[in-house]
Amino acid sequence: MTGPRYTPLVQTLPATVPFVGPEVQERETGQTFRARLGANENVFGPSPIAIAAMERAAAQIWKYADATSFELKAALSERLRVSPQNLIIGEGIDGLLGYLVRLLVADGDRVVTSDGAYPTFNYHVTGFGGALVKVPYRDDREDLAALIARAAEVDAKMVYLANPDNPMGSWHSGADIEAALDALPDGTLLILDEAYIEFAPEDAVPRIDAADPRVIRLRTFSKGYGMAGARVGYGIAAPELIRSFDKIRNHFGMNLAAQVGALAALQDEAWLRQGITQVRDAKARIGAIAEANGLRALASATNFVAVDCGRDGDFARAVLRALVARGIFVRMPFVAPQDRCIRISAGTQADLDALAEALPQALEEARAAVQA
Repeated sequence: MTGPRYTPLVQTLPATVPFVGPEVQERETGQTFRARLGANENVFGPSPIAIAAMERAAAQIWKYADATSFELKAALSERLRVSPQNLIIGEGIDGLLGYLVRLLVADGDRVVTSDGAYPTFNYHVTGFGGALVKVPYRDDREDLAALIARAAEVDAKMVYLANPDNPMGSWHSGADIEAALDALPDGTLLILDEAYIEFAPEDAVPRIDAADPRVIRLRTFSKGYGMAGARVGYGIAAPELIRSFDKIRNHFGMNLAAQVGALAALQDEAWLRQGITQVRDAKARIGAIAEANGLRALASATNFVAVDCGRDGDFARAVLRALVARGIFVRMPFVAPQDRCIRISAGTQADLDALAEALPQALEEARAAVQA
């Protein structure tokens, strides 16, 4: 009796999950987190209008969702002032990244990204046989000029840039991104991940023609709209690229209730503005907690704050472990020197009260552990 015959590529890959979720950690430790501040979820949640729409849609869940996402695409078209032909809807930005890689990357094709940037993108590139070429961060920002220069050197199929950035919360001006497009090598696609764009300052948003074939912009309902569990993302790009998704995407991958919820969320601008204000206030509180403990919070255009622990990655990892042991779920950058930080998502007042209580104890424990 034999098993399946895996491809040579799959035989070389580790079985891995890019992020260890809080639920996994809770099962392993046997305790429930007091504050869930590690996954950059929007704890303030979706619009009540969206929740009600999804509840009504539950009775229709026996149906397949519209494979074209026609109504949601039409609403986004009006909101963004682009043609529906410039839009693709998918299962979160993660799903769209997977489709993009499948569309463009063959075995050995080079893809440029930042060392320490979003690991799920790397997971897709490796899974389709691409070769990752990494560029270090510069001053805690993705180095836009270096990314594009490296793409020219290696004839990269794609360049990945998150603006604003995860995990550091930093950002580039829209004008800088617009200018950088002129240096992009022919045949190289810029993937502009704008997952956190609702929280960014206005001048961080580039003015790019939706029909520009050099770039695809990826956005989501997970962050600003508080619908991470619904898995609704969208891309803005030239019609030819958008049409190409139909060659390989999962046409019935979108959840019906999620489509309905996202459509309703777009109608509640007041709720979106309120959530952005709540996130801004929570980030200010995180900064104050950090300062009270002798730490520095980095400027952030996202719904989280990278907090510089003031030493190296070993110390920051000790702080993280001590916080997790006290029921505070946080994460941290993976690569030095950014791994001197821990990353704390905006939380409720109760979440941040728990953080304020636990952080001094965690720092004391970490200092003792590192000195031992």
